[in-house]
Amino acid sequence: MDTFKQSAIEILKKVGEPLHYNKITKLALESGILETEGANPEKTMAAVIYVDIKTKKEGSDFIKTAPETFALNPNKKEIEQTPKIIEAEKEEEEKIVIEAGFIGKGGEHLVCSELIFRGFNASIMSVDVGVDISAIKDNKFFGIQVKTARKNNSEIYNFHIRHKSFERFNQGNIFYILVLRDGIKNSFLILPASEIEKRIKQGSIFTVNNKTGYALSIKFRNGKFYLGNKNHEMGYFLNNWDLIK
Repeated sequence: MDTFKQSAIEILKKVGEPLHYNKITKLALESGILETEGANPEKTMAAVIYVDIKTKKEGSDFIKTAPETFALNPNKKEIEQTPKIIEAEKEEEEKIVIEAGFIGKGGEHLVCSELIFRGFNASIMSVDVGVDISAIKDNKFFGIQVKTARKNNSEIYNFHIRHKSFERFNQGNIFYILVLRDGIKNSFLILPASEIEKRIKQGSIFTVNNKTGYALSIKFRNGKFYLGNKNHEMGYFLNNWDLIK
């Protein structure tokens, strides 16, 4: 997984022209080189780039070419990493980690409470080893992996699954629950691990980062959710808790 700064550099190198920070974020998320559970990745991307320019000036990797639009700095100068620069970067990184932690844990608690309301004896795992929630109902055990994302400006929810984690936990009663947050309500896509595996083979879930992970883009169009494009409508899995049985 790349950081916001590394992702911005990679996207701008690939595109070869200035981009609005919203576009940089969109391309980074959709290509899978950026993974985040933050509530507003676009604002985080903008903040990271602005901080880099403000603290490093001519030594920044970026230049501002228009309002909220950036390119790689063709005249970047080597500068000393002063304590002020190091502290500013560290502070920005801590904000990202803290925000993602709150979003991720919030999603886990949402799912856990929904399971309990439906008669499952569910609890959040103390240590994350690939399964976030363990649940039991009618003497059956279920392992739940929770992913949480907020709808971005393009009405897309971006999720990532680590390859190693999926390979370890893709059999038996394992489910992936995608928490879709739009700022008003929460929706849930309930996906058995077997469904994830099928979609990977179909190509609607694709490998990223040198095959170390999988990227899922859930698009909201005309009141419906789609995986990748309109050929993969996901209504059957939307809030369908009865699949966990």
